[in-house]
Amino acid sequence: MVNCTEVRPGNTFEHEGQIYNCISIDLNKTAMAKMKVKIKSKNVRTGAVLELSFIGGDKVEILRLDKKQMQYLYDDGEGYVFMDIETYDQVSVSKERLAWEMNFLVPEAVVQMTFYEGEIMGIELPAKVTLQITECDPAVRGDTINKALKDAICETGLKVKVPMFVENGEKIIVATSDGSYDSRA
Repeated sequence: MVNCTEVRPGNTFEHEGQIYNCISIDLNKTAMAKMKVKIKSKNVRTGAVLELSFIGGDKVEILRLDKKQMQYLYDDGEGYVFMDIETYDQVSVSKERLAWEMNFLVPEAVVQMTFYEGEIMGIELPAKVTLQITECDPAVRGDTINKALKDAICETGLKVKVPMFVENGEKIIVATSDGSYDSRA
């Protein structure tokens, strides 16, 4: 257990039975009152972002999460199956837990999976991934005013706005933070 003022961005801690990842911390100390600590954090299990408030002397438990390199194999109907690269053990993760992440994963993609006491907390995607376009509207001649964009659908089903020069079947680089087009691959 550590004082809540010692939590830093990136730390994972437990509070009231829930596991949170610290995004930012704000310390406020006035002459007349105890220190107020506000920690903007993400619930690791649910993905909800919220602000937790503490008083300067409150304690939280810093947790150590295990991380393993895992390879995405296939969709088994109920969840997504990943394989540990070192031991070849396979685990299935529910579809609800990885709804956003699956927009960027193709079979055989390698990701870092986070565990806490055997429970799967989630996966960490790379900042950018390469995806192939399966459907794309044709470019309209003369429609080049103000950085024109058109809709495209990637191999994972992700819909992306791409520039007019991008064609069907091309590979593009997509940012995993917001699902936006970055560049051609």
